[in-house]
Amino acid sequence: MVGPEDRLRTGAAHVRDERAAALRVGVDAGGTFTDFAVLSADGRLKSFKLRSDPRAAAGVSCEVVHGSTVATNALLERKGARTAFITTEGFEDLIHIGRQNRERLYDLTPPPRRPLIARADCHGVPERTYYDGTVAQRPSAAALRRLRERLRRDGIESIAVCLLHAYQNPANEIAVAAALEGLGYLCCSHEISPEFREYERASTTVVNAYVGPLMDAYLKELEAGAGRRVWILQSNGGFMSPAEARRYAVRTVLSGPAGGLVGALEMARVSGFDRILGFDMGGTSTDVSLAAGRPRETTEALIDGFPVRMPMLDIHTVGAGGGSIARVDAGGLLRVGPQSAGADPGPACYGVGTEATVTDAHVVLGRIAAEQFLGGEMTIDPDRAVQAVERLAKRLGLDCIAAAEGILRVANANMQRAIRAVSIERGWDPREFALVAFGGCGGLHACELAEALGIRTVIVPQHAGALSALGMLLADRVRDYAAAVIGRSDFERRFRELERQANEDLPGAELERFADLRYKGQSYELTVPWREDDPAAPFHRQHQSVYGYANPDRPVEVVTLRVRARLAVSRWRPRRPPRAGAAPAAGRRIYVSGQWRRMPVWRRQDVPSAPARGPALIVEYGATTLAPAGWTLRQDGAGNLLLER
Repeated sequence: MVGPEDRLRTGAAHVRDERAAALRVGVDAGGTFTDFAVLSADGRLKSFKLRSDPRAAAGVSCEVVHGSTVATNALLERKGARTAFITTEGFEDLIHIGRQNRERLYDLTPPPRRPLIARADCHGVPERTYYDGTVAQRPSAAALRRLRERLRRDGIESIAVCLLHAYQNPANEIAVAAALEGLGYLCCSHEISPEFREYERASTTVVNAYVGPLMDAYLKELEAGAGRRVWILQSNGGFMSPAEARRYAVRTVLSGPAGGLVGALEMARVSGFDRILGFDMGGTSTDVSLAAGRPRETTEALIDGFPVRMPMLDIHTVGAGGGSIARVDAGGLLRVGPQSAGADPGPACYGVGTEATVTDAHVVLGRIAAEQFLGGEMTIDPDRAVQAVERLAKRLGLDCIAAAEGILRVANANMQRAIRAVSIERGWDPREFALVAFGGCGGLHACELAEALGIRTVIVPQHAGALSALGMLLADRVRDYAAAVIGRSDFERRFRELERQANEDLPGAELERFADLRYKGQSYELTVPWREDDPAAPFHRQHQSVYGYANPDRPVEVVTLRVRARLAVSRWRPRRPPRAGAAPAAGRRIYVSGQWRRMPVWRRQDVPSAPARGPALIVEYGATTLAPAGWTLRQDGAGNLLLER
């Protein structure tokens, strides 16, 4: 059996073979595998996977676009820096009180939330800025000296400054930051999230300060190893420089999933589809998203219960991946995820783990064979998978096959709910979209999910197993700017200020204007393109689409102005790979639809352009696709695999 060190050496050899000719490398570091997409000077693209390991990218001497999970993992595992929260005196409890929303409405004893910052590390400064930006009280030099000494004595590593109404006038925040300079990593709310709502602004700034020092150390190591320029993908689908990533670490919390959506939409467009549901099933989680011509975006998200307010792609994540662990709960029911076997020990079939996972269920049902995994570079142990599933089956009172089938059904139910959350629950009919399936296991579940949702077309792109890494190569350089204007009317002047800053940061970038609007009296806003002659018109249309009604006679309020600067990069155009044959390989017994069936197994490059009938299994490096009976499969001119009902 191939061990971890052997796999690491194999991956290093991949990089050495390609780096001399490589222009850029996309790297998506996931919880189970790290994916690489290598673009060469002659336009060739190669992709490969490694078990996730910090040494995986060592020696890659070329330009790297990297999706990082450092910020996300530090937040989820509570392994960030010791952080102090500095706010207006009297508001020291702000981040602990929050919004008092009850996530478990009928739970009388909900578990307490684990805060990022201890109450003793929350400090108030005597100062005050009014809602209109008027400075009523400036912080005294003596108070700031005492605060500095307290933070130094406490061994604080990072500082988040968020003063009341600093989005209207940051003068007092700037004064506090100047007094605390040099104590450690320091960030201010007027730079991180200069927007209305003090709790969300404070939470975003705290998250940035909490993960910032780790991101800084990680980027130093990454830049030293890469030897050339490194770019970091943001949650909004564009990349930024390491300097920007150090300053705005919170913008990387969804960088990996964002790369997947960028790649899915670009690959679908070359096949003539621009309305897609992205379905990325990796080793640890599944990320689903919707794009109707362009990716849908949001300015609000909850990361492990903490609000993060910044522009990001609207991606819904559930703990249902290939490595998700199946278990029996206290009521005797079968559950799948959110716990994952990760990269170490991994699914039982990898040779170390003992818990049954989704991948093990596929192995038991014959859908993943030992010789096909990662092109034969990584062998798997079918007997170990059977043993793990059998142990679970005994607790359920089932046989091994029924238990494996049950694992997949539960996983499908979890993922179906996630797709409904980004489509039906937001006013979109999934039947009007193509389902773009990628990630190592995406193609094995896609057709069953499509049938349940009434979707007629499934697209499995080229390099499906590493599409998030490819999406990083296809991303543009993007910066977002915001200005709170609630209660103001000088919109054009504020837009020009944002655009002037954007032109300084990204000369030559294309600029787009947006605004957050709401009906007067509403609590929350919708972000819409800015229309100077009639700002309310796109808002009414969006409100009708999202909520099912609009009221053009009701006054509309502008809350926040936004500018996006986009600097396009050269595009890689997909090519259909050369065909090595025209017939499927010998059939294999696979359990599907309640019975064992012998079905053809196609190599991806051999799938014809004329429709072939399912059932069939399509194998390629890093991914496997199942086309059930009642579906056809073909490969189009762009090399995408199209499955149609």
